[in-house]
Amino acid sequence: MAFEYIKALHIIFVTTWFAGLFYIVRLFIYQTEALEKPEEERRILVPQLNLMANRLWLIITWPSAILTLIFGILVLYYRWGYMQLGFMHAKLAFVLLLYIYHFICHRIYKDLQDGKTKWTSTQLRMWNEVATVLLFAIVFLIVLKSLISVVWGIGGLLVLSITMMLGIKWYKKVREKNSKN
Repeated sequence: MAFEYIKALHIIFVTTWFAGLFYIVRLFIYQTEALEKPEEERRILVPQLNLMANRLWLIITWPSAILTLIFGILVLYYRWGYMQLGFMHAKLAFVLLLYIYHFICHRIYKDLQDGKTKWTSTQLRMWNEVATVLLFAIVFLIVLKSLISVVWGIGGLLVLSITMMLGIKWYKKVREKNSKN
């Protein structure tokens, strides 16, 4: 019975972690754009967006990432046999990439809290889609438990990634067109 509770908690914290990752990059976009505004707007927007990012990152996203790791390790403890299966190795590789993504987001967070922008809002929009691709990979691997599904999944992820990048470029053109009107 303990295993089901641990697995449920793992899923809950994965969900809150991804929610935090998805929203923090949106806040990064808003922070970056706010730093480009005239002084009067910047004076109002930047402190508010910094506060929102700070609360989201330190109160929700980081704790969720840590609790995901703890409960994930406990799930593996109860199902150690999964470590003998190829799909779990692939899944854990994507999870490692997700933690790397998280640490890069932390660096972006720190820079923006200091008022430094190293990424454009368009770059951040594309960066935001990396978490989506990782989510798809991890979920499909853990649900399908098949390496052949990984091959199909990677092909699907490539199609999804290309589609998202085209959508981002299209959206940028629409925004630029609307800002000129």
